[in-house]
Amino acid sequence: MTSVCPFAKAACADGGCPVKHEEKHGRQQVECDDKVDTKGNDSASVDGGCPMKHEENYSRHQAECDDKVDTKSNGSATVSPKCPFGYDSHTFKLGPLSCLICQALLYQSSKCLPCSHKFCKVCISRFKDCPLCGADIEKIEPDTELQVTVDRFINGHARIKRVNADGQEVDGKKNMLYGDVSMERGAFLVQQAMRAFHAQNIESAKSRLSLCAEDIQEQLQTSDNTSDLSSQLGAVLGMLGDCCRAMGDTGSAVTYYEESVEFLSKLPAKDLELVHTLSVSLNKIGDLSYYDGDLESAKIYYTRSLDVRQNAVKEHSNVSSQVVDLAVSFAKVADVDRNLGNEDVAIDGFQEAIKCLESLKLDSNEAGLEQRRHSVLDFLHSQLANKQTPVSNSSI
Repeated sequence: MTSVCPFAKAACADGGCPVKHEEKHGRQQVECDDKVDTKGNDSASVDGGCPMKHEENYSRHQAECDDKVDTKSNGSATVSPKCPFGYDSHTFKLGPLSCLICQALLYQSSKCLPCSHKFCKVCISRFKDCPLCGADIEKIEPDTELQVTVDRFINGHARIKRVNADGQEVDGKKNMLYGDVSMERGAFLVQQAMRAFHAQNIESAKSRLSLCAEDIQEQLQTSDNTSDLSSQLGAVLGMLGDCCRAMGDTGSAVTYYEESVEFLSKLPAKDLELVHTLSVSLNKIGDLSYYDGDLESAKIYYTRSLDVRQNAVKEHSNVSSQVVDLAVSFAKVADVDRNLGNEDVAIDGFQEAIKCLESLKLDSNEAGLEQRRHSVLDFLHSQLANKQTPVSNSSI
């Protein structure tokens, strides 16, 4: 899963800190989101940090901000929406509605017997002893009542509707009591999904991302800001593809990746993060085709990704990560050409990738990228030294 929250830019605009980028490559998968491991599970580890602003003193912040009247929305008075449980995206932390294993909101809440401590079903199923108290787990049973409460929390926190003073839902922006908080609810849902995915609770992650995608699709029907929403939806669909892939559902993964590509391809390729997400989705479809034995299809998608990255380098030649990404794409296309029997074309591709990396000058503060550069160079030189030995694309 991509390590970048698609709502991070909105968070930055509001004074928040975006989710930390943690691209991975090689055995550690440091800085290579589009690398496929030998099991076919392509995911980047992410931290569970909230992309929204954190406040140490929430009470003071709430007193100053939560009830402040906003008169910027077509002259109508609005107030900041409040979570029915007293939380908001600035203050959410582990509590009775969270699983202490995955550190995300409970999904399929279950309790251990006899100790009655509660966790996600998937999380606690990996243990024989309660991770909280150490008691032997004799039985695990669902806690439907608690899950209903968690679902109410999500609906209230992440799906706040526009309503007027009489409590009736409204479609437009006039006479609103609750303002549009789409960016916050999107960031909230993605945050929970990333935490769950990191802890291998894939079903939970998929559930939160599906809800986020539904929200964005609903907003696209009424919003004028379709560019940002389409970018966010493309990123979320790519994450859903990662979830399906991790669950072994290759068909659904390809469908989500293709939908991601469809949305992102329509947008102006000015944003480097958008370019990266688009090229990674294309490569992931190519990877799945490669492992399915459809080399021609794999080459089509790898080549499309290569084209996207070549155009990006033309516009941003001073961005080192783009150059490394370009070299990886050259290597992927060359590897497929070799497997298709186009040895001379493959050699040219490997040499072009080497040329990109050897001409790249990195600063001392780019140690991670330097490690990635050396790793890809080692792979490329090994391919030239063993001209007749095709190697799986998972090594790139």
